[in-house]
Amino acid sequence: MATMAVIDFETTGLSPNRGDRATEVAVVLVENGKPVRRYQSLMNAGVNIPGRIQALTGITNDMVAAAPAASAVMREVSDFVEDFPLVAHNAAFDQRFWDAELARVKRNRRQEFACSMLIARRVLPHAPSHKLGELAAFAKLPATGRFHRAQADAEMAAQLLAYMTKLVQRDYRIRDVDHDLWCRVQRTPVGALQQVLADY
Repeated sequence: MATMAVIDFETTGLSPNRGDRATEVAVVLVENGKPVRRYQSLMNAGVNIPGRIQALTGITNDMVAAAPAASAVMREVSDFVEDFPLVAHNAAFDQRFWDAELARVKRNRRQEFACSMLIARRVLPHAPSHKLGELAAFAKLPATGRFHRAQADAEMAAQLLAYMTKLVQRDYRIRDVDHDLWCRVQRTPVGALQQVLADY
């Protein structure tokens, strides 16, 4: 099974198009469902973190003031990720920031994102919620740290992906549940999932 890079950002807000910037990034490289390497760093983009975001994440202006420049972090994390396919929970959010921060250092994303939230909506349709923390509780996954910190959330998303991989392997007898399959799953209507997996 190919390596996948599970990524998470903490940011100053919801959209880089509105001037929001990343404050922290973490990546867990996963092989055969197991973490093999990790990257984490706070990042200083030279912007103020609103009080409500500081309260949510625990990341303060003083913390990022002492952190490496966002440009240096993005070059480093981009080198770390290489061309491994990407996974994130609510990937539309992380993809926006990954692309925007990469563009600032004149780099472009070459690989597709798979979204563990969209996948969970199909593989775990009976979960009471598809937020990361509530899915972790539903699946009885071990705690990885404080939610809304990049490392803990990336670790939790990696655990969730491993959990869903085992379910699909068991229920559909698919030996190699790879990134390509997850991308197919996230695009599949819930009612058609069984047929798509049966045909894979």
